[in-house]
Amino acid sequence: MKALSLSLVCLLTQQAFAADSIRGFPDDEAKARAPFEQRLRATAEANKIREFMTRMASEPHHAGSPASRAVADFALEKFKEFGLEARIESFDALVPYPTQRVLEVISPVRYTARLREPIVKEDPDSSDMHQLPTFNAYSANGDITALAVYANYGLPEDYAFLKLKGIDVRGKIVLVRYGRSFRGIKPKVAAEHGAVGCLIYSDPRDDGYFKGDIYPKGPFRPSPGVQRGSVMDLPLYPGDPLTPGKPSIPGTPRLKIEDARTIQKIPVMPISWEDARPILEQIDGEIAPADWKGAIPVTYHIGAGPALVHLKVQADNATRQVHDVVARLKGSVYPEQYIVYGNHHDAWVNGASDPISGAASVLEAARILSKAVQQGWKPKRSIVFALWDGEEYGLLGSTEWVEKHRDELTKSAVAYFNSDTTLRGAMSIQASPSLEKFVEEWMRDYPDPATGKSLLESSNQRGFRAGPLGSGSDYTAFVHHAGVASLNAGFDGDMSGVYHSVYDSMRWFQYFGDPDYVFTTAFAGFMSTGLARMADAYVLQFDFGRVARFLRETVEDLRKHPKSRSIGWEALEREIEKVGLASKSFGSVMRPLEPRFASLDKAKLRQLNEAIFQSERLLSRPEGLPGRDWYKNQLSAPGKYTGYGAKTLPGIREAIEAGRLDEAQNQMKALSDCLGAYSERIRLATRLASEF
Repeated sequence: MKALSLSLVCLLTQQAFAADSIRGFPDDEAKARAPFEQRLRATAEANKIREFMTRMASEPHHAGSPASRAVADFALEKFKEFGLEARIESFDALVPYPTQRVLEVISPVRYTARLREPIVKEDPDSSDMHQLPTFNAYSANGDITALAVYANYGLPEDYAFLKLKGIDVRGKIVLVRYGRSFRGIKPKVAAEHGAVGCLIYSDPRDDGYFKGDIYPKGPFRPSPGVQRGSVMDLPLYPGDPLTPGKPSIPGTPRLKIEDARTIQKIPVMPISWEDARPILEQIDGEIAPADWKGAIPVTYHIGAGPALVHLKVQADNATRQVHDVVARLKGSVYPEQYIVYGNHHDAWVNGASDPISGAASVLEAARILSKAVQQGWKPKRSIVFALWDGEEYGLLGSTEWVEKHRDELTKSAVAYFNSDTTLRGAMSIQASPSLEKFVEEWMRDYPDPATGKSLLESSNQRGFRAGPLGSGSDYTAFVHHAGVASLNAGFDGDMSGVYHSVYDSMRWFQYFGDPDYVFTTAFAGFMSTGLARMADAYVLQFDFGRVARFLRETVEDLRKHPKSRSIGWEALEREIEKVGLASKSFGSVMRPLEPRFASLDKAKLRQLNEAIFQSERLLSRPEGLPGRDWYKNQLSAPGKYTGYGAKTLPGIREAIEAGRLDEAQNQMKALSDCLGAYSERIRLATRLASEF
């Protein structure tokens, strides 16, 4: 029934779609594309998504395992079956597996933690062999016994509160709950305040019974459920911790473990709320404030002690291979220019939702577009499909691939499209500002399977804004290191209850994630149409004016910060104004050309398009951001203490927030220099366009 409603939505939106223009195409050709794009989305099949997901999520397949290689081999076989040029590229990265995990309360009342997720009889995958135990990758090894302190979410402001209350965490083990920041921030901040160990638990207020029925009756985390995950210090750099900035291939020098900056300095372990409860019950001291209280049925105290905890964590710190699967659909006019669409294939366990829902959509998009080629479609540009390995550990496969191919990407990569999990819910897109207008038109012309309206209408946004790109998925290396305009898309849904657990299975997905595969199928069609639009455009759909708007709005926001009042903004604002003026000039030259796009000289169009997409590189600096030179993009980056969450104009913003005003002024000068070069590139594109 739901599949039928999706077809109805497509029909309902046909007339509205045909009435709108698409930038990059003459109006008559844009309107003629409507039936083509409708065929693309109609080609998406729920049965294919189900087939791909069932195969890839059938067994645990964590990075470095034979099962992960088997998933890569399956994807390679499918890409070749579709008629694409495809290969596997492998990298040797630090991929630790746990060898010892011990957690005990020594006193006042002894308790030994279970540290495992039990079988759910309704879910056969919960008993699969070769499950990776509950652990945090890139924890320090250690064997410690210390008093426990409860530190809420483990954020800097939580430690400020503890200090105000006279609680010293030096030499203690802190117990913190998941949420409000990337998990790798929690042990990092704990160590900065002198803690010697960190336990991260899942509180039922955040993802358990407090939100609804627990699995298997409902979608939320049961009491013994645990969120595995990497605690790599991602805001410093992603990828192999031992080869920062270089591909982890033979011949690349490797750091010693003790010199790797992204490995945590203290042992850290994820636990269930079932194992956290006996610790909380034995922490005394002042009662925690209301906003520190979770939903475990105990009184939350902050400590320190008298709970005395023994924590032992050991991992093998072994180098293992990760396997990226890369396939190419060759363009017919500008084959050297390409758009990349990627999703990861490795999971912490079976990973039906994260990441296989998105990985299946990559395979289905490749099948859809390959079929269109067989039916006569000839994309102007190449499209590269990628399934990355090692994402869960810290974006290993995508980062190493970008570091290996960076020169080629700089010259030829038009844009990077990313997906990860996609579930039943609303469309969510984060994007480089230059792609925001492209995304807006794309969403305008695609039906929402939930409402029958367009995705843009369903977003309920007045004045569409794409979210900024932080980190946490495979776009990171493309946008933040290589300077490739990027976007991250997916239908949002709440999988917090089984996130990174043994219960992220096909059963959970079919009951709670996307029953009947309606949204997953719609997403494959959505990505296919976006890729085809960018591959076929006579002139690439970058919008320089959206970059100027982003800059103006972000500076306006930064000016409101109380620490920013003594900073001079005038020079930066002049450069932003120049970007806006250059954008207007470019638009005024391009508009009269639009009806003639099809007749323009292809060699000159190649030059024009190179000027357009390579302009994005000028929004990065070789020197990178202060203290983290791997991150080169000046418009956004993951925050030092948010991890996944984006900081816009990060060099300036984080300096202001820290009160380092001289640094903020220097970062404004650096950004101004970037914007000067960016404006000049826009003017070059304008001159090239005026020569037609």
